[in-house]
Amino acid sequence: MNLLEDDIVLAEPVAEKPKGAALFDGDTGSLPLDARRALCMLLAGPSLDAGRHSQLWTALLRQEAAIRARLCELFLELVIDRDGGVAFTRQFDTGELETPVLLRTSPLTFIDSVLLLYLRQQLAEAEARGHRAVVEEATLVDALSVYEKSVSTDRAGFAKRVAGAITKMKDNHILDKLRGSDERYEVSPALKLLFSAEDVQALAQAYRELREADEGEEKPDGE
Repeated sequence: MNLLEDDIVLAEPVAEKPKGAALFDGDTGSLPLDARRALCMLLAGPSLDAGRHSQLWTALLRQEAAIRARLCELFLELVIDRDGGVAFTRQFDTGELETPVLLRTSPLTFIDSVLLLYLRQQLAEAEARGHRAVVEEATLVDALSVYEKSVSTDRAGFAKRVAGAITKMKDNHILDKLRGSDERYEVSPALKLLFSAEDVQALAQAYRELREADEGEEKPDGE
């Protein structure tokens, strides 16, 4: 039997859905699993660290454009320090545009801010030498002790506040305990993104003046 050309019907190719694109029933997302986990960690905060989350760090860099776009839809900015191996989110400066604030904020006490400044300085000095910034808890206590009079005349109360500030840094992964040690911690590289060089200089000057004022009050008249 002869077939005319008009009788020939060509089957159109059927586009196949990408296998494994949906992670669960009703899933309409497009990011792979590790990228979604990286996005969730950024939203939960405080940061995503290449050393502690190597797989998620790789996923973040691979899907950076897509993750950045999703954060922008929430008025959040993705900040990445590739050399330091750390990333976090912060509120975008939207000018006069009123936008919701999604990120949780944690108020800082005077001792908290002094401790952050000290850790920021330790980080800068260590990076200048090409080393990791490692501090001991006893050293932190000693460094803060010069501000005892500025905060409280109650020594036990001051010690409690210092311990609370150190705990806050641990909880927010500004301080990460080193393996095999209960008293030594590494300062997170994220801190240099939170405190600029100008911020460090301004805070250092303000706290230096405060400390000198307290010391001056202790000197006898005429000295």
